[in-house]
Amino acid sequence: MGEHKDCLFCSIIAGDIPSEKVYEDDTTYAFKDINPQAAVHVLVVPREHHANVAELAAADPAQLAHIVEVAQSIANDAFHGDYRLIFNTGADAGQTVFHVHAHVLTGQTLDE
Repeated sequence: MGEHKDCLFCSIIAGDIPSEKVYEDDTTYAFKDINPQAAVHVLVVPREHHANVAELAAADPAQLAHIVEVAQSIANDAFHGDYRLIFNTGADAGQTVFHVHAHVLTGQTLDE
């Protein structure tokens, strides 16, 4: 896995492309989405490159659980703990960057 030189999110994690950091630790990086779909829209990504959530779940289920913990923490800080968590998997599902990322949407009451 590791870093992929042509991956946008690997470049953001490496600091080669600027981002507005929300959270980071040894395995995970979270930053504000540049095209927010809610009052708070944060992307949570593992530092290790995996193409999608299914690949991450098979390779490192503990990392997937940690991403959910980070999402909860962001929502706790931003909006009394309520949030929407979205993983797009595959181009036909709207995935445009093929480095697994969770969209955390919070900060307001969301429509269904």
